[in-house]
Amino acid sequence: GTPIEHQVIHDFEKIRTDEEVRIVVETMGGLNPAYPWVKACLEAGKHVVTSNKALVAAHGTELLQIAREKNVNFLFEASVGGGIPIIRPIYRCLMGEKIEEITGILNGTTNYILTKMDREGASFDDVLKEAQALGYAERNPEADVEGHDTCRKLAILTAMVTGKEVNYEDIHTEGITGITAEDFKYAKKINASIKLFGSSRIESGSVHAWVAPILIGPSHPLFAVNDVFNGIMVRGNMLGTTMFYGRGAGKLPTASAVVADMIEAAQNPDKNIPMGWQPVKQTIAPMNTSSCRYLVRISGTAEKEGKEAEKAFVNVQIVEAGIDGEFAVLTGEMTEEAFSRSKESLPVIKFIRAEL
Repeated sequence: GTPIEHQVIHDFEKIRTDEEVRIVVETMGGLNPAYPWVKACLEAGKHVVTSNKALVAAHGTELLQIAREKNVNFLFEASVGGGIPIIRPIYRCLMGEKIEEITGILNGTTNYILTKMDREGASFDDVLKEAQALGYAERNPEADVEGHDTCRKLAILTAMVTGKEVNYEDIHTEGITGITAEDFKYAKKINASIKLFGSSRIESGSVHAWVAPILIGPSHPLFAVNDVFNGIMVRGNMLGTTMFYGRGAGKLPTASAVVADMIEAAQNPDKNIPMGWQPVKQTIAPMNTSSCRYLVRISGTAEKEGKEAEKAFVNVQIVEAGIDGEFAVLTGEMTEEAFSRSKESLPVIKFIRAEL
């Protein structure tokens, strides 16, 4: 027993119909019963605070619209970055900015795994088992390691920045299951590390959004974001680059963000706070129009196949990591479409995108 056990309710309808309940907090996760219950609470004129990224990514447009119509608030600071404030800074502190890029390490599980692989030269499978034993990874880690968790968070951030609805299924998404200890050997040779990025950039009116492992160097603001920590970089037209860093998951960091939203709702009992996005679809540019550099692992020798690679790619740098039967090249910047064409003539083992 606890001092508040008499206040525990098992009948949702009692919460929905109780006029004294003005703020409802949803931290169940998933879409059922979270979606119908949250929708019902908003329609009943109650403020709703949630940490549920799946709910916000899938139904945020509809729920925000209901909140506006009912003059209440649907708040979800904890849905992205745990306790790191990022949603509120976008709609309050950065209102005067034209945001050109928002890029983040948005998943602590994958960041922990990649950090351990980098430091110890361990395999993905071994580090995943360790992360599960420590409670950093779920028994079924697919949502994290395949990039789906990062994708949903990126969809929310992109919608906040553009003011339009973003379908997370439109975002090109890759996870980290294919990253190996050998990849990190090459990364070390070019003084780089591998991180899982969720990135949205607005260039010439087009929105480029993707989730993928990427090579970055020490000069990148997110290079030093390690272990289970998250980092989010925002670049604006006047402010330039600013960083948000901290614990992106866990009970207390998430609770911090949830309570902040509860206070926000309590301070605005009869007012809908202008935030979120409108029910207008945001088009995401095809991945093949995005540009970056590439680290390409190639079967053969630098003397022979390396010459072919120099012809195929732009501004090639040969990279050797002492692995028998292969070498790598670091290309210049090129579009995905041009890169895909260029690599067809080579015995490519794999490639990793790079921002170096």
